[in-house]
Amino acid sequence: MAGASSTQLRRLQSVLNAAARLVCSASKYESVTGLLRQLHWLKVPERIIFRLCVLMHHGLHEGEPAYLAESVRRTSSRNIRRHTRSNDTVTLLVRPTRRSTLGDRAFPMAAARAWNALRARVRCEPSLN
Repeated sequence: MAGASSTQLRRLQSVLNAAARLVCSASKYESVTGLLRQLHWLKVPERIIFRLCVLMHHGLHEGEPAYLAESVRRTSSRNIRRHTRSNDTVTLLVRPTRRSTLGDRAFPMAAARAWNALRARVRCEPSLN
């Protein structure tokens, strides 16, 4: 998930689980899934995807911060796809990378993949509400 190893994600999830148990005064052996749902907290991988998509929304729809909007390209900006239905949906171009370990973890690649995985209706929404 966006550059974090599975070991790091497990550690972060463990900290989040402990925080949920502390906030809810739950025992160490109680299932944390219900607690996370009760607190309206996302699991760590889901939260990373959520944050990437929120950042992309700000960059694409509001143009702020400008460096985020400039770091990705829309598929509709390509000459080949000028007259297709995909012009109506806001999809991002995911360029092939040379190194899967570094290139795929870069913000433009990870954010474009997360953004394109959203439903078309969600990608076209002008506001986050």
